[in-house]
Amino acid sequence: MVNIVQFENVGLRYGQGSETLSDLSFALSAGTFHFLLGPSGAGKTSLLKLLYLSQRPSRGVIRLFGEDMVLSPRSRLPGFRRRIGVVFQDFRLVPHLTTRDNIALPLRVAGIAEEDIADPVDEMLAWVGLTDRADARPPTLSGGEQQRVAIARAVINRPDILVADEPTGNVDPDMADRLLMLFESLNRLGTTVVMATHDYHLLHRVPQARMLRLDRGRLSDPTGELRNPPPPDGGR
Repeated sequence: MVNIVQFENVGLRYGQGSETLSDLSFALSAGTFHFLLGPSGAGKTSLLKLLYLSQRPSRGVIRLFGEDMVLSPRSRLPGFRRRIGVVFQDFRLVPHLTTRDNIALPLRVAGIAEEDIADPVDEMLAWVGLTDRADARPPTLSGGEQQRVAIARAVINRPDILVADEPTGNVDPDMADRLLMLFESLNRLGTTVVMATHDYHLLHRVPQARMLRLDRGRLSDPTGELRNPPPPDGGR
């Protein structure tokens, strides 16, 4: 299979401190599903930032879509970013836009004609259970509703890569299952999914998924080949 993501000896340092991430070398094949695991402070969010190109590494090589992101001119990065869907922990919704317009934003940025936007947005609103909140603005939404808007916005244009940072952390278990089904559907259509989570119950809902385990900024399973372990006692 073709590698859509490749890290070679990647390190990340903020300022003059010690490295947050060290010696990361791994490859993700196109169309695979990966859970990113690790305790708080392990560096999961930092790794995701490298994947969605909001942070450049301090050293090493990162290739996405077969191209070297470190050497690519900054002018080309927006084009690459449009191929990556991102679900942030802090949602990052546009506060003055309605739910509908937040979800439609990636389609408008991509230049999709207005007459071709309404149907996919309505479909996504129904999938995440927000049809009745289509005209609401983010400040009036609950945390779980904002999370669902953020997920719908990230996946509406069927990105080549979906990066999700604890995407089910603010929704109830039934909605978490439903959102995971959405991620699986995208994955079956060819999207490569990387999902950071603390919820070990979710690991067994995606039998084809592989895992990347971070421990103090290093990968303890760099191949991602290990299958899901039994959930620990107590679940999460």
